[in-house]
Order: sequence, then C-alpha cells, then structure tokens
Amino acid sequence: MDAADARIADGRPILPSYEELQRENANLKRQLVAAQEEIHGLQRTVDQLRKRVEELLRQIEQLRGESKRQAAPFRKHDEAPAEPKKPGRKPGRRYGRHAHREAPPRIDEMYHVPLPPQCPHCRGGRLKKTRVVSQYQTEIPRQVIYRQFDVEVGVCRDCGNAVEGRHELMTSTARGAASSQLGANVHALLAIMNKQCGLSHGKCVNLLSTAYEGLTVSRAACARSLARTAVRCQAAHEQIRREVRDSKCVTPDETGWRVAGHNAWLHEFVSPRATCYVIDPTRSGRPAEELLGLDYSGTLVHDGWSVYDRFTSAAHQQCMRHLQRRCEDLLSMARGMAANLPRAVLELIDAAYGCRRMWRGH
Repeated sequence: MDAADARIADGRPILPSYEELQRENANLKRQLVAAQEEIHGLQRTVDQLRKRVEELLRQIEQLRGESKRQAAPFRKHDEAPAEPKKPGRKPGRRYGRHAHREAPPRIDEMYHVPLPPQCPHCRGGRLKKTRVVSQYQTEIPRQVIYRQFDVEVGVCRDCGNAVEGRHELMTSTARGAASSQLGANVHALLAIMNKQCGLSHGKCVNLLSTAYEGLTVSRAACARSLARTAVRCQAAHEQIRREVRDSKCVTPDETGWRVAGHNAWLHEFVSPRATCYVIDPTRSGRPAEELLGLDYSGTLVHDGWSVYDRFTSAAHQQCMRHLQRRCEDLLSMARGMAANLPRAVLELIDAAYGCRRMWRGH
C-alpha cells in the first residue's frame, strides 16, 4: 500500500510526516525558482522582440516616407555616398548621339560682325579677312505690346438690340473701368506658370514683371485670369475625359494635394494620347469609377491599390517599379528562408527589364 492509500486508511485521514513535508516544500521551491527563471527568460525575449518590432516599424515608416514623391521632391540623403558617381554620361557605345542646337527655321534679324580694328594679341592693325562663318541665336522679346481696339457700337434696326464689333485678338468685351485687359498670351503664360510649374500667384506676378519690362499684374488679376481660363477650357476638359475613357490602356495614380488649405487628392489618369486630372477631397475610387466606369474593359496599369480591383472587366497590369520596391523592402527585413521569395521575384523583374532592353536595341 503506497502513501496515498495510507492517508485514507480505515476512513480516517493520516497526516504526512515532517520529513515528507520538508521534501515537498523543497520540491516546490525548486519548481518556483525554475518557473521564475523561465519567466525572466521569456520577459527578456519579449523585450528583445518588442525592440525588434519597434526598429522594423521605424524602418517601414522611413521607407514609406522616402517613397512619397510629394513629401520632399528635392530632398537629398542625409549622408553623402562613400563613392559618388562621376556626373555626366559615360563614354562608350551607350553614350548616344551628341546633341546640339539646330539652326533656326527662319531668320528675323541679321547683323554683320566685322573684324576688330586691331589684333587683340599683338595690338597690330594689319588684319586680313579669310572667311565668314555664321552663328545663330534664339532670343525672346521683352518689349510689351500695347494694343488699342476702337470697337464700333451700334443698334440693330430690325430687333433694336445693341451690337458691337469683336476682333479675334480681343479677350474680353468689357468697357469703361474694365476696358484695360490682358492679352491671350499673358493668360496662357499665367496658367502654365501656376498649374504646370506650380508657382503661386505672387511668384507669377513677380516673374512677369521681371521678364517683361512694364508689365504689371496683381495677384487678384492672376487668380481671376485662371478662373476665366478654367471656364474656357471646360470643353477641352470634357474632350480629354472622353479620350481617356475610350483608350485601351489607362494608367491611374493619385498623390496628395491641397485645396484652400485643406487636404485633398489629385487623381491622374494617363492614356497614350491624353492625361486627365481630377481633384477629390478623398482618396477613394469614385473619380476612377466616374471617369472610366466599372465596365471599363481596357488595361489598367496601377500600383496595386485595392479600389482598382472593382474593375472586374479590365485587364490589370501591376507597376513593375512598385513591385520591385516592395521586394526590396522585404529583403531589408527578411531573414533566412523568408528572403527567397522576394529575391526570386527581383530576379524575374531584372530578367524582364533585360528583355525590354534587348527589344529596344540597347
């Protein structure tokens, strides 16, 4: 009969001896010490893993921040490279054709440049002309053109309504206090500087006054000019939307934007012949659905954003550069066997780029 049976012999509990209690107490103490050591080891492992996770999250945020074009388009790396590359194109077969400015298509002004009165080296005056060479120059005028339109105003004898003449160079029919207007080239240049070059209204005004002597434009006039230009370009905008919608291949993308000091998103839709821009307060799929339609059956080349998966009738082409960047991010964090897949995908991408270079004849 063992100790457990002995403790309930004859229906009465038998208390363990003092030696048994001492042995059980020592055993429990050893188990407690082992458990505490295990807990401390696990705690150290948790602390190490927590630090590792924080470091990986920091690297992910850094990589995401560097990949945003609108965050810092002209930002340089904090540290200079150890071996900076030599600037300029490298000599050899892939250098390409040496480019130079071609002669202008027409000559508006001609100037004869005679020999100097004396030699600049020895100050001698006996110079002999051997040949005449031509040099060309392309310049832009800085002279502002001021026009005056004498508009004939009359009355229709049939209906009695007022009528007036309109010249093709006139940009407005305003008279009186608003009779002094800007020309079509000024309006076009303001639109290019503000919308294409990203200059503010104040910088547009400063550039115009610096480049063209005597031309003064206020910032309010610049803003009103762009508003009128937008109204006149509405028909062209609708034509661009139709061109993108009917295209067989469209590349959509989106980037951060600001409207009246508030956050917004600029959605771009690029086709082989046209590019359409849509500004929306949210980064949703609504602009793409309104422009292309969910039944679009062409090819969408995008960065893998989930909203484009709604276009079930379209063929989807993943952007190779985005896929390459994701694999590079994974390789910077992957360890052991986890690095095999991104490394294999990068090899396929490099092989694809090599085939493209061969097809282009490089």
